[in-house]
Amino acid sequence: MKPLGFFHLKGIGGQIAALVLASTVALHLVVTTAFLISRPDRSDAPPDGAHQLTDAALLLGAAEPSERPRLVADLARAFPSLGIEMLAPGTAAIVEKADGPHLHGMRRHLGRGFKAVQLASDGNARRVGVQLPDGTVIAGHVDGGPRPWFWGGPWLTALMSAFICVTVLGLWAARALTRPLSSFAEAAENFSLDGTAEPLPERGPEEIRAVARALNRMHERIARLMSDRTRMLAAISHDLRTPITRLRLRAEFIEDEGNRKRMLIDLDQMRSMLESVLSLLRNDRKVEAVTLVDVASTLQLVADQFGDMGHVVRYDGPASATAAARPDDLHRGVTNLVENAVRFGAEVTIRLDVSGTALVIDVEDDGPGISDARKQEMLEPFVRGDDARTMDESTGFGLGLSIARAIALAHGGELSLHDRKPHGLIVRMQLPVCREPRLAA
Repeated sequence: MKPLGFFHLKGIGGQIAALVLASTVALHLVVTTAFLISRPDRSDAPPDGAHQLTDAALLLGAAEPSERPRLVADLARAFPSLGIEMLAPGTAAIVEKADGPHLHGMRRHLGRGFKAVQLASDGNARRVGVQLPDGTVIAGHVDGGPRPWFWGGPWLTALMSAFICVTVLGLWAARALTRPLSSFAEAAENFSLDGTAEPLPERGPEEIRAVARALNRMHERIARLMSDRTRMLAAISHDLRTPITRLRLRAEFIEDEGNRKRMLIDLDQMRSMLESVLSLLRNDRKVEAVTLVDVASTLQLVADQFGDMGHVVRYDGPASATAAARPDDLHRGVTNLVENAVRFGAEVTIRLDVSGTALVIDVEDDGPGISDARKQEMLEPFVRGDDARTMDESTGFGLGLSIARAIALAHGGELSLHDRKPHGLIVRMQLPVCREPRLAA
């Protein structure tokens, strides 16, 4: 790491350091401006009207009594807003035990023998007086009452300025630094292997751009790896069809009826397994477009198809229910669930429930069910049920539930397994009604 790399403005550390520096400079500028305007170093100076009255009282106290009327008239003309007047001894209406910031400031500036007093109010103006040593009171109007102790002080200006500076710059920094992280979360949510997802934009501080580049390269490597795996398994599955077909032809020449039948059953299972693998690998192909689908009609169609094959499959739900989905994928997923149900149960019910923004498809059977310990495991590919659900040779290869789960996840939903009373299994596929499905499972 470079010695001064922390101050590199393209990195997170440099941007945070620049943010702190900018906040400090802005705060000092505001505090300095407030200091120059309010001058807290002159905190002993009384307010304007009060210090004018104080100066007038000091002037009149030093003048001869005969000169005071003329001086009062001159002061009244000089300071008309002050409303200065001279009251004879004993005629002023003094408010006892009055206190305030005006009186405090005046008392600090008056000499000995002078006394700042609060007079009775005259309308909306505050009347303050200064009692001279001979008892004469010089009265005047002081505009504006005392402000609260917490209002107008320099410290309050500094505090508010600090809050505004830190808040504004902090919000800007949070947006600039977290916006790329939000795009990371969105890219991870829409992670796809079909090539339709846009690469993660490389913007923001240098560290975040490096992470974006690394994630884009990881996405490319994963997509390349999955593509190679798909091509390899598809090729193997396709090429195995030929030797299986040859073995089936040769098995027809076996004279022992029992051995020939068992061998043909094994070959049929191998062929079915290859078909299932190829069906699973079709998930890596181009994703089907999303359209409005009448889910109720699709479920009724699946029930009728299995009924035509001799199975007891019923549909229970509304006559119509529309949702945004991929029609072929939805039909395929429900078909896999029903195929798995009729393999282990005598009667199957397809239920549809639409509540709010969720669409719930339940496929119920009256078979032996699945233990709670294996419910989550059964959703993985190539995992088959316990002995209670694999008692005959017609069992599947553990791909039906995993394919249906992949289809549910691709639609932004989920697939779960539940117990049916008194016995049996409920496979529940929950799909959003209005949400845009994801790009791929």
